[in-house]
Amino acid sequence: MVLIRPTVREDYSPILDILKRTDYFTEDEVGIADELLNSYFDESLESGYWTYTAVTDKVAGYVCYGPTPLTEGTYDIYWIAVDPEQQGKKIGTELLSFAEADIARHHGRLITVNTSSQEKYVSTRSFYLNRGYQEGSRIKDYYRPGDDLVVYVKQISED
Repeated sequence: MVLIRPTVREDYSPILDILKRTDYFTEDEVGIADELLNSYFDESLESGYWTYTAVTDKVAGYVCYGPTPLTEGTYDIYWIAVDPEQQGKKIGTELLSFAEADIARHHGRLITVNTSSQEKYVSTRSFYLNRGYQEGSRIKDYYRPGDDLVVYVKQISED
């Protein structure tokens, strides 16, 4: 069974370890996740980064999302990461479902997720497509030549 709860400081090291072991994130990206976690610890939800941890017998993954500045009802999902040893157990799906339900409770209407067009992200792109997201836009060579920004969107409310 998976428990999803607000992230606490004791989750910090296990989350960073998960990000490093997934092989999906660069050192710079892990550094950004570090900054977002610390913003959340310092300011909680007021930071704009809402962070929740999935726990089995240990930290199994986390999700970080929040309202998109200067929008009405749009939310970004910044990170979903699952321990490589626990992938394939629907933990990512549970984290995403949790975030979507929480966003809906906060009167969210649209969710966006940014990812890369690199080959190693095929499973990430499929993950979102299989959960009702659609490719909303693509910016060629955004991250670097040959690496597009792919933005997935999901409408969760007509409001």
